[in-house]
Amino acid sequence: MELNEIISEAVSTLSTNRLRTALATLGIVIGIGSVIALISLGAGSQKAVSDQIQSLGSNLLTVSPGFQTSGTVRGAAGGTTTLTYDDAKAILSSPKITTVSNVSPELSRRSQITTGDANTNTQVIGVEPVYSGVHNITISNGTFITKRDVDSMTKVAVLGPQVATDLFGEGNPTGKNIRIEGQSFRIIGVTESKGGTGFQNQDDIVYVPLTTSQKSLYGANYLSSIAIAAESEDVMVAAQDEIGYLLLDRHDINDPADADFRIMSQSDILSTASSITSTFTTLLTGIAAISLVVGGIGIMNIMLVTVTERTREIGLRKALGAKKINIITQFLVEAIILTFAGGIIGMFVGMLTSFIISKVMSIAFAVSAGSIILAIGVSGATGILFGWYPARKASNLEPIEALRYE
Repeated sequence: MELNEIISEAVSTLSTNRLRTALATLGIVIGIGSVIALISLGAGSQKAVSDQIQSLGSNLLTVSPGFQTSGTVRGAAGGTTTLTYDDAKAILSSPKITTVSNVSPELSRRSQITTGDANTNTQVIGVEPVYSGVHNITISNGTFITKRDVDSMTKVAVLGPQVATDLFGEGNPTGKNIRIEGQSFRIIGVTESKGGTGFQNQDDIVYVPLTTSQKSLYGANYLSSIAIAAESEDVMVAAQDEIGYLLLDRHDINDPADADFRIMSQSDILSTASSITSTFTTLLTGIAAISLVVGGIGIMNIMLVTVTERTREIGLRKALGAKKINIITQFLVEAIILTFAGGIIGMFVGMLTSFIISKVMSIAFAVSAGSIILAIGVSGATGILFGWYPARKASNLEPIEALRYE
């Protein structure tokens, strides 16, 4: 028999038992759909994380308590209250630092924000006016924190657009009041949206003057981090080293291994975040791939039942001269058609699922050519793998015994 005849007969056989065919392909549809959806969502999440981190500035360094992970100076885990405002001033003014253009001291805490019947739990950052330049913050309504606000310890706040929406809906909240830690703050501005969600969401932040945050809200004489703008991307490593050695000297630490701070660049943060999302995506994709195995076993079972039902037909074909290869090809083609059909349907199901979830979660929709090739390749491989045994069993039937089968 020619291949086109075999394919035509396989399609006819499968269409005769539509319900059984549909049930056989369902496992493949679910498996392929799950794998593609998770790969797509993983890629979209990585892009969202990358965009959010890069939106802060490619030449940004962050000093925080702990250990240093890049540059020449490397330290071990330390305390969480080891950075001070004087450290930030020293980084900006020290003649030993030649690669830094700006320094932003920051104190970050999570607090419950309330106004009327609305409330939200979000990040409150004590900042100075320089923060907006270092972190590429743009104001859509009102103004940002000013030097006068910092010097006077005024109780004013600038809201991220997500906080503004959560508390006040779609209206402009400038001039209204909110309560942070039971204290009343007047809203003086709202930042432009950066489209963030989840990790480092720049839209879900409240900014207050640093002095107000330290002395009035949280009673802290330390900083949670120091953001530093290097003069360019080319001097990032040099800046890390200069800052590292300056802080070691200021903190009276002789061995860099004992450093009570860490310095990270945006690329360090991006690499860490991407590694985490990649690991979870791979794990979930592996779990989803189990559905492919289950679907393949289902197809094998269906094909084995089909061999039993078509025993007399197989015997008649062999009696009329059909070769073993013809019988194997016939059943393999049927299995491959089942899995290819399931793979194609699953591909579209996965893409649609990913698109819907991406819109709901406000992350980028991304489907790679690799995932589509994976769907087609795995489908075909599953058909061959799980169709081979039933096909071989059918081809090994003795014609006389098959014709006698009832």
